[in-house]
Amino acid sequence: MYTSIVVGAHKSDSAKRAVAEAIELAHALGAHVHLVSAYPKDKGPVDGTDTPGRADAERSMDALVLSTGALQVTTHALPGDPAKVILSVAKEVGADLIVVGNKGMRGKGRFLGSVPNDVAHQAPCAVLIVSST
Repeated sequence: MYTSIVVGAHKSDSAKRAVAEAIELAHALGAHVHLVSAYPKDKGPVDGTDTPGRADAERSMDALVLSTGALQVTTHALPGDPAKVILSVAKEVGADLIVVGNKGMRGKGRFLGSVPNDVAHQAPCAVLIVSST
């Protein structure tokens, strides 16, 4: 069914639940998980060396990888808009499923956060939006 799952990994409660759901699915299906964390584009080095945002994103994902057990996990820490980064990785790895949390609000009165909304409307595959409650 699903062999490649991309999940947006962030420090928010909503994203943590999405990661937990993706890991549970991957264990049940024997799927490969791609943890994706976007960080702001810095005006720092342009030579590809680590920026503070990238280092922070990688540390957060390293902690998540430890919780996955023997699962196959690849991490992706990339600069840019979270929805665009998640979609880019999904296309790059040929994901069957994208898992995101339902928060990431921007703008007054949004039903879904902007990240899950953008991902759901532009995804090249199935999308699972996980409730934060």
